[in-house]
Amino acid sequence: MSHNHSHNGHSHSHSHNANKKALTVSFILISLYMIVEFVGGYITNSLALLSDAGHMLSDSFALGLSLSALLFGQRAATTNKTFGYKRFEILAALLNGLILVIIAIFICKEAIARFSQPESVVGEGMIIISTIGLIINLIVAWILSRGEAKDNLNVRSAFLHVIGDLLGSVGAIIAALLIIFFGWNIADPIASIIVSVLVLYSGWHIIKESVNILMEGKPANVNSESILLQLRGIGGVVDVHDLHIWMITSDFTSLTVHLVVGKDVDRDNILEKAIFLINKESGIKHITIQTEGRPLDLHDECKL
Repeated sequence: MSHNHSHNGHSHSHSHNANKKALTVSFILISLYMIVEFVGGYITNSLALLSDAGHMLSDSFALGLSLSALLFGQRAATTNKTFGYKRFEILAALLNGLILVIIAIFICKEAIARFSQPESVVGEGMIIISTIGLIINLIVAWILSRGEAKDNLNVRSAFLHVIGDLLGSVGAIIAALLIIFFGWNIADPIASIIVSVLVLYSGWHIIKESVNILMEGKPANVNSESILLQLRGIGGVVDVHDLHIWMITSDFTSLTVHLVVGKDVDRDNILEKAIFLINKESGIKHITIQTEGRPLDLHDECKL
């Protein structure tokens, strides 16, 4: 019986630093503007601005939580937690998703209440504040979408928070224009409803991905059947079983598998071919393979 283990740690470190820098800058920008938008929403009596400020408050919390998750997840593995604290990032992403859903429901409820009695809104002040918010959100969205940051679920959950804000700013600008030129104060709650639906979709998507990772699911882009076919096609491999593919975090996938090999074969060569094929087929770096002989009395029982 023999086994081999392969992984690449450098890319994780580089990705981690990129994500940490992106989250830190984004956290500072969002937190500062959130205060400005809240005050502006209160002065102009705009629900669209206040709801967007509430969303930005959740963004600030989400970014801070995501940053904390990256720092906490950097802690070394222990004998009790052999993968370290990397899963803390996914717990943070799940919480972010839940917050998005709660905020979406709250915004929708408040907007519906305003439909029957639309309140007067200061359109001029609303458009100035929402335009500045749009610029801030565009900058933060650009920062979070660059390079390795876009491939991390925790960072993407924060990114979707910001996209929700960006759309909220666009909606607030449109609503402000309608209020200024046509006096349509009802445009304010309508914009809030549209934002709440978009925020709800983003939150649900993040929750679904987080739960998939916590349930040891495989990445959507990895084809288990294709990997099995590739491994069974290696010369000297009699059978393949106990194939397990799961995500520790969204950017850290692991694979373990047992290869049943024939007698008098070069196991090292088989291991090298297997690792190459798995990496080529799926891009997975963290691979553990065990080779074993096939007992005669288990001739028909080594199945996946």
